[in-house]
Amino acid sequence: MRRFFVSTLASLGFLTAGCGVSTQQEVDMGAQYASQINSQLPIIRDAEINRYITVLGDSLARVAGRTDIQDWQFYVVNSPEVNAFAVPGGFIYMNRGLIERAQNMSQVAGVLGHEIGHVVERHSIEQMQKAQGANIGLTLGCILAPSVCQNQAAGALINVGGNAVFARFSRSDESEADEVGVNIVTRAGIDPRGIPGMFRVLLEERNSRPAGVEAWFSTHPLEEDRIQRTEAQIAQISPQVLQSLTRDTQGFRQFQSRLRSLPQATQAAR
Repeated sequence: MRRFFVSTLASLGFLTAGCGVSTQQEVDMGAQYASQINSQLPIIRDAEINRYITVLGDSLARVAGRTDIQDWQFYVVNSPEVNAFAVPGGFIYMNRGLIERAQNMSQVAGVLGHEIGHVVERHSIEQMQKAQGANIGLTLGCILAPSVCQNQAAGALINVGGNAVFARFSRSDESEADEVGVNIVTRAGIDPRGIPGMFRVLLEERNSRPAGVEAWFSTHPLEEDRIQRTEAQIAQISPQVLQSLTRDTQGFRQFQSRLRSLPQATQAAR
């Protein structure tokens, strides 16, 4: 963890110097973060689970407009907590807890589209550039699975580095990612109503069992206005077009069932 903290600060030198970030720098930076995340979090290695999330994610990434990113990577984290996260350069993570709560494929696709939207709009890079001159510590495991941060090393890193630099996006960033997400899933032939639909599922759980969605709400500001805005955007789409879009598939049901059959992680990632 200490080595990662030092290397992270070094890799951010061009940001704190006020320089621009090229696509290659963004991808290289993201690959470094992803390597650390994958060593710290319980990433699911099941071949069928990985195949499905990659195929679904790639179908969205192909129409996302970031043709400069050639190799998107999609991962499922073996955590019951509801969350998802995007790392610069096209690395997308989603907790199994979110997938298991989804009512249909379009809801999971909507979350993927939203996270892809953050990468498309380079929100993480913008946050880093705004943090020029600050000590920046990135403990992304704490964002996806807060229990990871209960170990002493991770807690020390947070204290030294402060809040993770792309842990919490602004409300305007979240709204922009919602808008981009609606466009992405629609272009991919998937019903965008899954986006406000998933929001409603999470809001209902926050009212009935808030602990299960605490991680999501700590990093994704979500109120009724985001549901209203996405529904207003979707209302501009022709009803005939909406009827032609895919809401659910047997393949997704099989994917979700297989995921539920897998054992939970026995301990937090180290």
